[in-house]
Order: sequence, then C-alpha cells, then structure tokens
Amino acid sequence: METKPKLSLMSKISYGLGAVGKDMVYMLSASYVLYYFQDVLGSRFSDAGRTAITVAMGVILLVARIFDAFNDPLMGVIVAKTKTRWGKFRPWLLIGTLTNAVILFLMFACPPSINQPGGIIAYAAIFYILWGVTYTMMDIPYWSMIPAFTEGGKEREGLTTLARSCAGVGSAIITILTMKIVPVLGRMFGAAEGDVELVGFKWFALIVAVIFIIFTILTCVFVKEKSTVEMKTVSVKQMFKALVKNDQAMVAVIAIVLINTAIYITSNLVIYFFKYDFGGTSWHDDYVLFNTFGGAVQILSMMLLYPLLRNVIKMSNTKIFYTCLGMGIFGYAVLLVLAIVGMGNVFVLFVPGFFIFAASGLLNILTTVFLANSVDYGLLKNGTSDESVIFSMQTFVVKLASGVAAFAASICLAIANLQSGTDVSEADAIKDFSEGVSTAQKMGLRLTMTIIPIIGLVVAILWFRKKFILTDEKVLEISEQVKELKQNNAE
Repeated sequence: METKPKLSLMSKISYGLGAVGKDMVYMLSASYVLYYFQDVLGSRFSDAGRTAITVAMGVILLVARIFDAFNDPLMGVIVAKTKTRWGKFRPWLLIGTLTNAVILFLMFACPPSINQPGGIIAYAAIFYILWGVTYTMMDIPYWSMIPAFTEGGKEREGLTTLARSCAGVGSAIITILTMKIVPVLGRMFGAAEGDVELVGFKWFALIVAVIFIIFTILTCVFVKEKSTVEMKTVSVKQMFKALVKNDQAMVAVIAIVLINTAIYITSNLVIYFFKYDFGGTSWHDDYVLFNTFGGAVQILSMMLLYPLLRNVIKMSNTKIFYTCLGMGIFGYAVLLVLAIVGMGNVFVLFVPGFFIFAASGLLNILTTVFLANSVDYGLLKNGTSDESVIFSMQTFVVKLASGVAAFAASICLAIANLQSGTDVSEADAIKDFSEGVSTAQKMGLRLTMTIIPIIGLVVAILWFRKKFILTDEKVLEISEQVKELKQNNAE
C-alpha cells in the first residue's frame, strides 16, 4: 500500500475553502430560493397568481429534494466507477462545480420576459431540479475523496472537522450577508423602483458562483489524490433494508426527520416573519442581526456547550438530547408569547433565539452520535454493521425533512396571503412591509413557525423515550461485546 505523506498546510486550506464555497451555494439556494420566486418575483402578479406560485414552489421543493436524495446513490456509483489520470474524484468535483455555478446564477436570474405565473413555475421547476442534480455531482466526490489523500485516524478526523467547520463558515456568510448585500447591488446596477431585490439577487448569485468556482479550482489544484481507494456505494434499497433490520437506526432516523422538519420550517419562514410581522423600516438590519446571533450560538453550542455538558458536567447523551428538545420547545413557546404580546426590539428575540439555535446545534451532533452507536448495535443483532448504508441514510432523511418543511412553509404563505407591495428602492426609501398585514395573517405565520415545530419536537421526545434503548451504559456494553466478537473472529 502506498504511504501518504502528511498533508501540507496548503492542502488543508484549499480543501477547507472548497467547503466554504460549496456551502455558500447550498445555503443561498436552501434559504432564499422560496423567497426569490414567491416574494420577489411573485410581487408582480395578482393574489391568485402569487398563491399559485407559492403552492407550486412548495411542491417543487419537496419533489426536487426527494429526487435529489434518490440521486445521491446513483452519483456515488458513477464516481466509484470513474478512472482518469486526474483520479476519480477531482474531475467530477470540477465538472459539478462549473455546472452548478451556472445553474445557480440562472436560477436567480429569471428573465423579465417571463411575465406569467405558469412561466415562473416552469422556470423554477427546471432550474431547481437541475441545481439539485449538479450539486450532488460535486458534493458526493468532495466528501468521498478524503480517504484518497489522507491517512486514517487523527489526520482524517482533523481534516473532516476542518471541512465541517469551513462549511459552517460558508453557511454563516450567506445567512449574515445576503439581505445586506442584495439591496446594495440592486441599487448599484440601477434597478428600477420595485426591482431592487430582483436585480440584487441576480448579481449576488453571480458573485457567489464565481467564488464557488475559484475555491473549487484551488481544491482541485492543491489537493492530490495520492492513491486509488475503493469507494463504497449504497442503493436506496440497501438503505431501507438496513433500517428494517436495525430498529435503533430506525429510531434515530425518524427522530432526525421530526427534528429537522420542525427546525427547517422556522428557518424557511423567519425572513417573512421579520419582513411582514416584526416589520419596521430596518427589518433588513434586524433580520441580519438575529441570524448573526443565531449562527454564533449554533456554532458555539457545538464547539463549547456540548463538550461542557458531556465532559465537565458528565451528562449522558440521552439526557443532553432530552434537554435540547426541552430547550427548543421552551424557545418556541417564548417566541410565540412574544409575538402575541408584541415586541419592539430585536434584542428581545435573542432570548428564544438562544434556546432554539443552541438546541439545533447540539441536536446536529447528537443525532449523528446516535446513528454511529446504532452501527455496533446492528453488528451484534444482525451480524453486519451496515455503516456506509446507515450514514448514507442520514443524508437522505435530512433532504427529505428539508423538502417537507419547505412544502409546509409554502402552504402557510399561501394561506396567509402576505402582500409583497413594492420593493425596497431609493425612491421609496425603506418601506415598513408589516403595514397593511392583518392580525390574522400575522397569527397564521406565528402559529406555523412555533406550534408546528413544538408538536414535532414533542412527538420526537415521545418516540425516543418509547423506542430508544442505546443509553451510555448500553453503548459501553455493546462496545465490549463487539470488541470481543472481533477478537474471536481474528483468532
């Protein structure tokens, strides 16, 4: 076997930049494509036309995410069978990036000549599905190439941690900057009154696409595939078969669906909450400030709060899990109370935001831990660990939850029938979009953002308490049994 030298600093930086670029692209699509088509483009049409676009977008996002989830295993097979002088991963990484960047720009650059709701819906369906396919084309090889240029153990774990952290940075950049930069770009490029966001999103998507391409090129140039590795591929049939045999993996997967659906519903609607409910002439600034605070809390909860609870306070993972769900429910309840009684300062929202974002960060870690623990459980119960199958399923269910949440958010927006009015422009200064929005419309938005997530988290608690058996003590016991089994097999 060929020995791989230690990674250079440039290789680590280049690989990390690749994660920054690809998650900038992912977050722009995940967080703003519904807003762009429903609110920015939809503002040009009547109530009926805008409602048609809103409902159609929910269906498109749901179907596309499910299709994309099934597309992952297929792309894995294609990458695994690729053999070129540049390796099997980097060619697809570059091809996927270039095509995805072009599709991203086109998706946020809908031609003004398309001036009917049906045309907007068709345009969104074509380019969003193409975006999902091309993103998978580069995402699968990006993560799968790690064994091809790293040693196992600490080096591989360290690089994976670095990449995940850089991905978080990419997401945070989009979350924090999008609604600050989009209006500026719109005005800079001379957008007409009412078209500031329309023009701004087009040029912002282009900037993100160019950054994405540059960062991926750096990854392809400075990260070398030093050996040929066998890449395990997983079919959708294998995923479900493994879940049927491994009841604890099934418990974790269903919990992931419930939790992520609850959280994604809120993340899809939060921009509408600030624009039409919280309101004010500075809603852009308040929205950005809230997201900045939330992103910081989420990252710190993963880096500092989890180690504190786990290693210093010595809480079990199951206790941390229930604590997180309780924090999330409390945060949503406080948010609902504040929304009902009224709030005039964005800093008040930091209170429920802290509990919701902290819970979200911790739950990201815990659900992965529970899935990992179910691997050894499956080995003892069924004689096979199915590690690659189970972790491929995690990607599938996260995308499924994202699609379900987007569909639920679009239904809420269609029922609430929020009015877009005119866009932000220099002639209009900055408009308070909450004016003219009825109490009933606001209440529908509030209930969808809070009550539905609370229900989802409560169901997750009940489901987990009834079905999950992999406590810390049980995991330790299983670990010893697995170690003994492997020793016996070696002999």
